[in-house]
Amino acid sequence: MHKIKNILFFAFLSILISGCQTIKEKTDKIVEKENEKLSKFIGKSTKDLQIELGNPNEDFRNENGNLVYIYNTKKYGIPCERRFEINPNSIVIGFVSNGCF
Repeated sequence: MHKIKNILFFAFLSILISGCQTIKEKTDKIVEKENEKLSKFIGKSTKDLQIELGNPNEDFRNENGNLVYIYNTKKYGIPCERRFEINPNSIVIGFVSNGCF
């Protein structure tokens, strides 16, 4: 009886671990797709960015003097924030995406 409990426990544990790995792989693919989508704006003008994403929800100057555009959305009730750093020549030089999928 004790052997059967151990076998069932290890079978359950194996399924649980493989399920977590599957979730991690799916999450990694979603993040990779998001980064590919946003990286196409690197080196583009703010006009190109705004044509695609519209006007930002917020903007401010960071400590380097660069402009930062913030786009906030929600999907399935989960907030998504995308930040784009723009140099003095109005060219996108970087981005950060949080909670977006």
